[in-house]
Amino acid sequence: MKPVLAAVTAAGSALLGASLASRPGSRRFHVLTASVAATWLAGARTAGPVPRGRPDVVQPVIVGAGAFGVFYGCALVARRVPPLRRAITGVLDHAHRGPTASVAATALVTGVAEEAFFRGALYDAAGARASTAVYVLSTVATRNPALVLASAAMGTVFARQRGRSGGVQAPALTHVVWSALMLAFMPRLFPPKPLDTPGAPTPG
Repeated sequence: MKPVLAAVTAAGSALLGASLASRPGSRRFHVLTASVAATWLAGARTAGPVPRGRPDVVQPVIVGAGAFGVFYGCALVARRVPPLRRAITGVLDHAHRGPTASVAATALVTGVAEEAFFRGALYDAAGARASTAVYVLSTVATRNPALVLASAAMGTVFARQRGRSGGVQAPALTHVVWSALMLAFMPRLFPPKPLDTPGAPTPG
């Protein structure tokens, strides 16, 4: 991996970990997640032009919706497994506590930025397997097993979309559709912890 890509990966991963560790709904969370997206986009631009690929819309949308269906089914099982339920609830607390529009915009912009870097610059420099492995490793910084598992599954899907289409447009569309559906429906399966529960996040 080129030094600049390694540096961007390290910086973005650190910011990602810090953002998920911040209080749900806090200004710090939104600032950090915006910084994550900016880091991925800057890294992609520094590496050179990002290939768009074939302008296919229908197939990426179908793949994104299908991936959501699989994850929804898995979530129905995961919420019966306490460690996974806690991990997923910890992530979704950011959706529960923050303004819906702001959380959605942050998630979707970050998803596009990830595709520009991981399936754009990093894919071109290191190939499908290595870029997917780095994508998963960057998510380890969150220390959330649910996110790590999701990154492994979806990273593989996104890489295949990139290989099939020749650019980042297809995986970006798949990522946006999948993320939007996850934000719309997953929080209903994992209600937030009451604010008076010991260890529950407080707004701020």
